[in-house]
Amino acid sequence: MSAPADFAPWDDPGARPLIRFDGVTKRFGDFTAIDNVDLDIFEREFFALLGPSGCGKTTLMRMLAGFEAPTEGTIELDGQDIAPVPPNKRATNMMFQSYALFPHLSVRDNIAFGLQRERLPKDRIAERVDEMLKLVQLEPFAGRKPHQISGGQRQRVALARCLAKAPKLLLLDEPLGALDKKLREETQFELMDIQEKTGTTFVIVTHDQEEAMTVASRVAVMDHGRLVQVATPAAIYETPNSTYVADFIGDVNIIEGRAEPGDGVVGIAWAEGEPALSGASDLAVSKGATVFMAVRPEKVRISAERPEAANRVAGKVLDIAYLGNISTYHVELPGGQVIKAQTANTDRLSRRDFTWDDAVWLSWSETAGVVLAR
Repeated sequence: MSAPADFAPWDDPGARPLIRFDGVTKRFGDFTAIDNVDLDIFEREFFALLGPSGCGKTTLMRMLAGFEAPTEGTIELDGQDIAPVPPNKRATNMMFQSYALFPHLSVRDNIAFGLQRERLPKDRIAERVDEMLKLVQLEPFAGRKPHQISGGQRQRVALARCLAKAPKLLLLDEPLGALDKKLREETQFELMDIQEKTGTTFVIVTHDQEEAMTVASRVAVMDHGRLVQVATPAAIYETPNSTYVADFIGDVNIIEGRAEPGDGVVGIAWAEGEPALSGASDLAVSKGATVFMAVRPEKVRISAERPEAANRVAGKVLDIAYLGNISTYHVELPGGQVIKAQTANTDRLSRRDFTWDDAVWLSWSETAGVVLAR
């Protein structure tokens, strides 16, 4: 059963989370890996922990799995403090990047392994394995060994083995890291489909922003053991709460300047002799405070003529990157700052509208940029 389009329990004050981190800190000696984290994850969510290496995302997952214990704070699963519960007794399962399949067992026997350990009746095991083979579309490969199937198929065997025991929570540690780019993208959609069909809560750890944005209902962006922002992929992309998040997710231009607050608008004095930029914002900042405007390249229009727009700057084309579906123009402003503008290549490219060293104008609306205080 798939989640409805309006699935958003995090916006419901009465919704009870499946997982609750309450003031969780984890230290290894003098090093603080997780720093006072509060986080709620809801049933049937596909939740992503995203951040660079060393940010603490894997430590959070290992505490959920039971491989690490919090130094301070509590972690609840379905209202129960899980600190005293050993890993093999938790209603969770974890899928590792290596898949950890048994090479001497067939696909069917790999999926059945956890059920056999629980000494379930043979007919019940066979029925459940058949369900899982159908779910991951591996019925024709049931008798093969792991080395006789592809990397993507091995990934699905590992997933089926984890789901066979019907855990409340499935933890995925960089599950697609071993796959090539095309297969990885295909498998992301397969994962989403399987998660929706089973209704199992998935928590995925990844450093791949595109992967997190594709699969997740919500994303937690982490840095140095802290949660920097927790929101839907659209909110993270369109309304980041800091330059760190704006820069980490997707491509962005960040322009620093001094604030000129107005009514629902913040002006940014960014360069001597240049008109102030402006962004629609309710940000409470004092006049002259340092602020930043973050604007995505696809929201920046490039033109030969001076445009009528809330924000416009003149510059010179420094570089052009042709990426097939889009072209990215790197435009140098008089002060030396480089701004990127993207255009969609909707027609076959016979000649460019702009080329290297052309004088151009860049423009964007008041609502295209996000004004940030940090």
